[in-house]
Amino acid sequence: MTERKRVPVSPQEGGPRRRAVPDSLPASREAAEVAPDAPADGAACDCPVLDPADWDGVESDWSDIAFLKTSTTAVLGVPMGFGSTRAELAGAAARLGATVPEDAMLLLGPGRFRRTLMLEVEGAPAGAKGVERPGGIVYTRLLSAPWGKMQARLDETRDAAREKYGRPPDHLWIWYLTCRVCSADRDFETLFVAHYEHSNE
Repeated sequence: MTERKRVPVSPQEGGPRRRAVPDSLPASREAAEVAPDAPADGAACDCPVLDPADWDGVESDWSDIAFLKTSTTAVLGVPMGFGSTRAELAGAAARLGATVPEDAMLLLGPGRFRRTLMLEVEGAPAGAKGVERPGGIVYTRLLSAPWGKMQARLDETRDAAREKYGRPPDHLWIWYLTCRVCSADRDFETLFVAHYEHSNE
């Protein structure tokens, strides 16, 4: 496993504050609770490990972050072909001349029958098809999200962001940090991302 760090916005810098949220996130039970594909039999797990000091309850500047965006089929919110969709995005990045950083964020959005999937990339040309540059800031929570707890953790993240910024986030995304091999040992670690697009000022 590799350890990933991101430099947060410093408290002195503050940062923009933003607006409204969709309430159409996966409802309950197993709807959002599918760990990414496990490695092939016998292969070692290499899931990313995040430092809570850098990620839990931290505000980060996303002015320089880019993603390749697609959508994947879901059954009552459960994404299908998670691993293959990631591989397709990585291939698309290579065709654009972009690179996928080590332990790139792979963010899953809301939806019952289709769900947005965004893979972090670097060096994507401006205006390239499928490239998303969310901008703004994010407030992240690094939480345990075992089966049956996903919606509660989403609600906690939304509520914490609302309390911090005075309004709910524009978007909520999930980054599954564990696969089926390591989920139980790592207590189903998941990063919850509350995104704010525009400044309150």
